Amino acid sequence: MSGVAADTALTESARVRLGAAADTDPQVLHALAADPAVTVRAAVAMNRAAPADAHRRLAADPDERVRALLARTLSALIPGLAAPARSALTQHVLMTLAALVEDAAERVRAAIAEVVRDMPQAPRDLILRLARDSAVPVSEPVIRLSPLLAPSDLLALLAEAPAPAIATSVAGRPGLPEAVTEAIVATADADAITALLANRSAAIREATLDALVARAAGHAEWHRPLVHRPALPARAARALSEIVTTELLGQLARRGDLDQEVTRDLQRRLDAHERPALPPDQAPGSAAAALRTALSLREQGRLDEEAVLAAAERADARLCAALLAVAAGVPVAAVERAATLRSAKALVSLVWKAGFGMRCAGAVQALLGRLGPADVLRGEGFPLSAGEMRWQVDFLRHAGG
Repeated sequence: MSGVAADTALTESARVRLGAAADTDPQVLHALAADPAVTVRAAVAMNRAAPADAHRRLAADPDERVRALLARTLSALIPGLAAPARSALTQHVLMTLAALVEDAAERVRAAIAEVVRDMPQAPRDLILRLARDSAVPVSEPVIRLSPLLAPSDLLALLAEAPAPAIATSVAGRPGLPEAVTEAIVATADADAITALLANRSAAIREATLDALVARAAGHAEWHRPLVHRPALPARAARALSEIVTTELLGQLARRGDLDQEVTRDLQRRLDAHERPALPPDQAPGSAAAALRTALSLREQGRLDEEAVLAAAERADARLCAALLAVAAGVPVAAVERAATLRSAKALVSLVWKAGFGMRCAGAVQALLGRLGPADVLRGEGFPLSAGEMRWQVDFLRHAGG
C-alpha cells in the first residue's frame, strides 16, 4: 500500500476517510500513519481499529497534536482491556501510554489525564505518574478526581512537592481527611489554604481552624471561605467578626447554625458597623482629631518613635497612622493605603522614611497591617534596600491618583 498514500488519484480527504474507517485494512492504516498530511495521520490516531504498529509510528509523530489524539484514543480503551497477562493488545496499549505519559509536550500528557482522571480501571502507576507531573493541567485533574489516590498518596505528593501548585490541587479534592488537611496547612501556602477553606467537604480540626482564623487578618482572601465554613465553632465566628468586612459580618450573623448568644453578639457588632458615623471633627478618636494630635506633637518636638510605639501599644490605629504620616511627610491616605493593602514592605518603608527603627516597624505592621507573626518583616536593620523603600513610599503617595 505504499501506493495508497502516494497515489495522486487519492485526495487528502479520501485518505482521511480511509484513515478514520474502522474497516480499513490494517496494512493501509499502518501506511497512512506515515502520511505527509497531518490530517490523515490525525484520522488514524483517532481510529480505535488502528493496529499496534500504526500506534507505535504515531507515538513518535513529529506533530504533538497527533500524539495527543493518539494518547486520548488509547486512554479511552483502558476500561475495555483484558488483564495484561491475557491480552497482547492490553500490553501494547499500556506500553504505548507509558511512553506517551513521558512525552515532552504538555498537551500530550494532559490528553491522557483528561481521559483517565476519574477512571477506576486506570493503571495505578500511570495515575501516580500523572499526579506527580509538574504541569498543572496534567496533574490537577488526576489529583482532584482519581479514585485510585489514597490519603497516603496525597501525603506523599505534599511531602515531595514536585510543583508549587500541587498543594492547591490536593486542597480542592473532595472528602479530604484531617491528616491531609493538616499537611496542607503545614505547607503555609496561602493559595492552597484558600482552596482548602473553600473545600466544604474537607475535614479540618477545630484547633487548626482557630489557628487559621488567627492568621486570617493578614489574608483577606481567606475571609469569605471561613465565613461560609460548615460547622464553624463559636470562638472562630467571634474572632472572624473582628476582622471581616461589614458585608461578610452580615453573612456571618445570618448563619443559622450558630448558637443564639453568638448570633446576638454578631448582630450587635453588625449594628455598630452600620450605625451612621458622626462628622469627623465631632467623633472622639476621629481621624481629624488624630491628625491634630500628631501635628501638635511635631510642633512640640515630641513626635518620636516612642510616641508611635505608645499609640501602637494602646491599639490606637488612627493616632498611630497619623503620627507615622506626619513623621514621614506623607498624606495620611498613603499610610491608610499601605494598611489596606496589608503590605509589610510598604509599612516598613514608611517607618524608614519617618526616621524610626525596626522595633517601631514591627508594631506598625502588626497594628495597621494586621499581619500575623509569620508575615511581619523583622531584623535589626531594615530588610529592604533604600531604593526599594523609596519606591514603596513614592507608590503610596501617588497610587491614589
